[in-house]
Amino acid sequence: MPKAGDQFISTLKKTHLGWGTHRYTNSRPAIKNEGYIPIPSRYAKGFYITNLHETRQSNIYKFSTSDGYLIDKELKASGNTKKGDKFAKNLHGNNDLKLLGSWFNHIGAKIGDKIKVEFKSSNEILLTKI
Repeated sequence: MPKAGDQFISTLKKTHLGWGTHRYTNSRPAIKNEGYIPIPSRYAKGFYITNLHETRQSNIYKFSTSDGYLIDKELKASGNTKKGDKFAKNLHGNNDLKLLGSWFNHIGAKIGDKIKVEFKSSNEILLTKI
């Protein structure tokens, strides 16, 4: 479980900024303004950031952005690098895949921008464009 002070930095790529439209499968229609933040594997394992396969802790985090655009919203840690793995590889809006996309648009995020993900507590995150 993450603890206060744990943090990592993710570099945004095209797929993170355009998750709903930059796709390699046709499993669903293209959807604009979806976005996510990748969790590097070493941090997922080191901070114990898990997905739904780990039932001893929640994969939902309260979060805000340092610019105040989003306050007290929810992120979900999801995905994995191999089937059944409990370590998450993505953070995205809980029940709202456009939540981070709206913030990315607000901050004018582009490929190569860096996002700091800072745990303020075990279940609260602050996002900052650096």
